[in-house]
Amino acid sequence: MAAATLTAALATAGGLLTATPASAVTCASPSWTAQYYANTSFKGTPKLSACDSAIAENYGYGDPAGVTLPKDNFSVRWSVTRDFGSGGPFRLAAATQDGMRVYVDGVRRIDLWRNVSSTARKTADLTIPAGRHTLRVDYVAWTGYASAAFTYTPRTDARTDTVKPLAPTGLTAAYDRGTAKATLRWTRNKEMDLAGYRVYRRASGASWAKVSGTTLLTSPSFVDAPPVTGQTFFYELRAVDKAGRESTGSADVSATTVDRTAPVAPTGLTASDGQGGVALAWQPVPGAAKYTVFRRQQTEPGLPEAPVTQVATVSSASWTDTAAAERTGYTYYVSAVDAAGNTSATRATASATRGDLAPAPATAVTAVFKPGTGIVVSWARSTSGDVERYDVYRDGHLYTDVSGSTYTDLTVSHGSTYAYTVVAVDKGGNRSPVSAPASATTDGDLVAPAPVTGLTATPREDGVLLEWTPNIESDLKRYEVFKAEKYDDGDGGQVWLAHRVEYLGPDTTSFLHTSAADGENVMYAVIAVDDWDNQLGVTDETVHWTEVTELGTPTED
Repeated sequence: MAAATLTAALATAGGLLTATPASAVTCASPSWTAQYYANTSFKGTPKLSACDSAIAENYGYGDPAGVTLPKDNFSVRWSVTRDFGSGGPFRLAAATQDGMRVYVDGVRRIDLWRNVSSTARKTADLTIPAGRHTLRVDYVAWTGYASAAFTYTPRTDARTDTVKPLAPTGLTAAYDRGTAKATLRWTRNKEMDLAGYRVYRRASGASWAKVSGTTLLTSPSFVDAPPVTGQTFFYELRAVDKAGRESTGSADVSATTVDRTAPVAPTGLTASDGQGGVALAWQPVPGAAKYTVFRRQQTEPGLPEAPVTQVATVSSASWTDTAAAERTGYTYYVSAVDAAGNTSATRATASATRGDLAPAPATAVTAVFKPGTGIVVSWARSTSGDVERYDVYRDGHLYTDVSGSTYTDLTVSHGSTYAYTVVAVDKGGNRSPVSAPASATTDGDLVAPAPVTGLTATPREDGVLLEWTPNIESDLKRYEVFKAEKYDDGDGGQVWLAHRVEYLGPDTTSFLHTSAADGENVMYAVIAVDDWDNQLGVTDETVHWTEVTELGTPTED
């Protein structure tokens, strides 16, 4: 039987199929809540509730997608409640075939309630007060071609729009003493005709000055760099609409800038090479919140000096450079940074030469699949004498570590290819270069057999005889027979529920399902399974279901 004959959606639940009931939806404003009715009076329970970002529907000569409705004489009701901020002049625009009525807070503003053969259009200009208001659009498709479109847009020319935006709310200021910048954030205004925002700043006792530039801000945040004088600065935010009208200012927020008194330079810097790296230590600096460590690589006499680079920021008066290259000399410098972000000079220096080397890489990596076991990865050990372990990577991700030179991967899937690399790690944590990769492919596949074809169902006194065309896959393992029966869904409709009734060998092309001859209408499907247990699901659209009426007379429930 074709899939279209199923009367309800099927959802897998264990070995059975169960109906999935429709559920109500909650649509976040300003999305529309759409309710679909199988009548023109909006009576009864909607056949579907959904969320629409806009009303722009072209149903043609059919019914809406995603819901079963008659192609004629159905209706849709859209509604939304949203905050209009300060409100202002709006234009409502409707284009419909057939009927449409538009309401604002329950008051009808557009009435196009008639069966038409071409698109009817109408606009309405009105002023919407500040705050939250509800729009409702009732639409009816009586006969023939059906379409519905509705928009509500602010009128933004300066002569029409005399309503300025509400003052912004939720303004906060966070001052970063490290960057000496203030980050302002606020809650977006609700006005639909909002063009952007302006940020104003002033010191105590001074006048407001715009600091956000000539272009309006469109995101609810702004980063300002006030003068680094240690003063407290105040900020105010104003909203601007598309008519150019500016709101009153928000509640003020403040930020106190950083000072510029640097701590003294660190002294007593020492550097010594060890197994874990070059260990640095220095005398703590009063008032220092952290220290910045710099490094310069030493060069041969007569060669240009290498650049000084920052390598670490730490909170204590010591640090170990684990990234220093072996057999290389370095000169180190340290500066102190206070809580205000002021940085000291870097007078003290210390030098050291790193000694240890990273281990040599593992070589001759191989990967061999062994059925029933997994993939065996082997390699030749590193020639370095202080290797502690080997990190094994699978497909570029660290998978395990071992102390030997072989590893068996037991967690592989059929029909899959895996690539392995190995990294040697010494006792100091130094890591070798990554080895050359080695790959292996497991047997089998992940592809389900083709749908069973030619399925027929013949009712008999002793049951239903099923016959089908055999599948031709070389790895065919068995067939599974499923039966679906109708049950009430609790809402006045019916749903097909399916269950497995038999496992059959790969050479089987017929099966008698013994059952009472009670005249019931049922469906059967046969699904092929391969050696790797790949099979199509009962809800797969390619599975062929065959409907049959059993002999006999249906029993009364």
